[in-house]
Amino acid sequence: MASALILAAGRGERLRPLTDAKPKPLLEVGGRTLIEWQVERLVRGGFTDLVVNHAHMGEMIVAALGNGTRFGARIRYSPESPALETAGGVVKALHLLAPGPFLVVSSDIYTDFDYATLHAKVERVAADPASCTAHFVLVDNPPWHSAGDMGLAGGVVVRDGPRLTYGNIAVFHPRMFDGIEPGTWLKLFPWAYRFVEEGRVTGERYTGVWDNIGTAAQLADLDRRLKK
Repeated sequence: MASALILAAGRGERLRPLTDAKPKPLLEVGGRTLIEWQVERLVRGGFTDLVVNHAHMGEMIVAALGNGTRFGARIRYSPESPALETAGGVVKALHLLAPGPFLVVSSDIYTDFDYATLHAKVERVAADPASCTAHFVLVDNPPWHSAGDMGLAGGVVVRDGPRLTYGNIAVFHPRMFDGIEPGTWLKLFPWAYRFVEEGRVTGERYTGVWDNIGTAAQLADLDRRLKK
């Protein structure tokens, strides 16, 4: 069974002062915290072996989620001090993840994406990591990121063409991170573009509900929509 890593170490600077009192993943929308929505959807999709990385007030995340029993999951934690960014966070947590490909999602997105569909992608990456080392879920460009990140051509992620936005949902093979020392500060992009340029990343476009919460206005807007 593949593991899933929930990235929850971000400071949430643009959400201050809300994130002065609690970590961003514990902000509430629709009566639940952002990270609880993610945990519940992952479990529903068959990902029950979870790892959560944390930094800013991370002990509050541990206290809120516990060992995962109430969600039907097992949750372990990868503390960081200071936060190591996305790829750095993955590397530090690798020893906690089950062998083989794993799912990585951000704790600050809200989505109806069906995580169960990614089990087939995990199997594809596991079968031939030399030709397919990752799978990215891309979304239509939100207003605040109109230029997008990368495109799709025949199910393969490319750097050119009409661009979409990285949806903060991906499957990775651990070999991608070979040679990076735990504790290294490293962003996922542009580092991961090398694998895209080698043609080793498949992808899909998701057009359903997807919100990336970066500001208090976005948080309030999503809360209103969910309460309806």
